[in-house]
Amino acid sequence: MAIDEREAAHRAASDREAVVWVDRDDRIQGHLPRAELRARGLIGRCTFILLFNGAGELCVHRRTLSKALYPGYWDVAAGGMVAPWESYAESAARELAEELGVSGVPLRQHGTFYYEEPGNRLWGGVFSAHWDGPLRLQPEEVLEARFLAPAVILEQAREVPYCPDSLAALRLVLNGTDVASLP
Repeated sequence: MAIDEREAAHRAASDREAVVWVDRDDRIQGHLPRAELRARGLIGRCTFILLFNGAGELCVHRRTLSKALYPGYWDVAAGGMVAPWESYAESAARELAEELGVSGVPLRQHGTFYYEEPGNRLWGGVFSAHWDGPLRLQPEEVLEARFLAPAVILEQAREVPYCPDSLAALRLVLNGTDVASLP
């Protein structure tokens, strides 16, 4: 399945966006275009927002094929790269509004973690929120979304491609927090 013209334009603009570049200890080194950060194998800052509903289910969404990392994969978190002028929290609020159309909700911060695999090095700020309203999906980044129980997601992830970095964020939250207590 090929990407359409709108997705290709979005991808090109995304590749040019300036993002925060950090070292292995999450100290800011500067900012670079997203594509250059990836090409040089440098570490960026990223946010992961786990969106739960009142039943304790987690929103999962399928990424468009135009995404540079994990195209077409299922993702357990809204999120993205932190812009040079943003904190982790500011980025999280922006990304949740852009990708899923959810804004004005309290975000609970769960801390940061380092993630690395070939082609993806990042410091991730992990947040969670609660939402029982409708979702407004960003068509350039999200193909579809649904809410599922976290245990179902972790079982599916054994056979269905899920973004490994956001699964790491989910596992950190589930290992340290009772899902029923999430906002």
